[in-house]
Amino acid sequence: MTAIIQAEKLTKSYGPFRGIVDVDLEVNQGEIFGFLGPNGAGKTTTIRILLDLIRPTSGRARVFGIDAADDPVQIHRRLGYLPGEWNLYDRLTGMETITYFANLRGGVDRKYVEELVQRLDLDPSRRFREYSKGNKQKVGLICALQHRPELLILDEPTSGLDPLVQQTFNELLFEGRAAGRTVFLSSHIISEVERTCDRVAIIREGRIVRLDTVEGVRSLAAHEVELRFAEPVAAAPFAAIEGVTHVTEEGRTLRMLVTGPIAPVVRLAGQYDLVDFVSREPSLEEVFLAEYETVPATPSTPSAR
Repeated sequence: MTAIIQAEKLTKSYGPFRGIVDVDLEVNQGEIFGFLGPNGAGKTTTIRILLDLIRPTSGRARVFGIDAADDPVQIHRRLGYLPGEWNLYDRLTGMETITYFANLRGGVDRKYVEELVQRLDLDPSRRFREYSKGNKQKVGLICALQHRPELLILDEPTSGLDPLVQQTFNELLFEGRAAGRTVFLSSHIISEVERTCDRVAIIREGRIVRLDTVEGVRSLAAHEVELRFAEPVAAAPFAAIEGVTHVTEEGRTLRMLVTGPIAPVVRLAGQYDLVDFVSREPSLEEVFLAEYETVPATPSTPSAR
């Protein structure tokens, strides 16, 4: 499996301000990789280092196997990028803006550009200054997608987009993945990452605190399990199972939280007259919140984006 992005002990300090600390990442070809964290966690700093817009204090970043600081022009030829905050020439229309970036790349497939304009429901004749936040995002997405890049780096890409356009955006990501292209998607919107990504890294206060598949990250959180029996059953045997906590009795019903394998709970419940069994899988949002509640914070320092 080919690694498209590699970060090794990537650290960036802004004087007394914390950027990122010892970030290790590897993003493989053909995957949609989610980079999840709240504002100020270090997502944008990481992206800017990968693009050689800023230089790291220490550590190393490679894109397409090329050191980001050695040949950023070669890297930029092969990727598409949408920054988290961007604004361009107010007097240009949307299509003039798109064409400007297409010309910088030596031209693109005009039919594909027209397809993107139609699918994202953009009026390309309006001037950039007249666009809403969502329509400016559409222009940015088209500029990033129009040359069918090998790598797409997106920083908070769905900001301002309505739900229907977000659905189209997801379809474009899946189409790119099917064609073997790679997506690095930074977001603080948990549902966005959960719907689209193959793997996710959670960053907190400049450090990676979890890196796994979406399913793997979600499985680390406790399942809410409810067991209903024909007759009351003692809670103690269930509470003794490793990974089982917060067992409560309510008449013939036992409720508990289960972290890790659920099979021991199922086997024990099967020894009684079990009437109903309910297990609720945690959402990625619950995992995210639990991660921020349970992982010790690094020493308090001012933060930067």
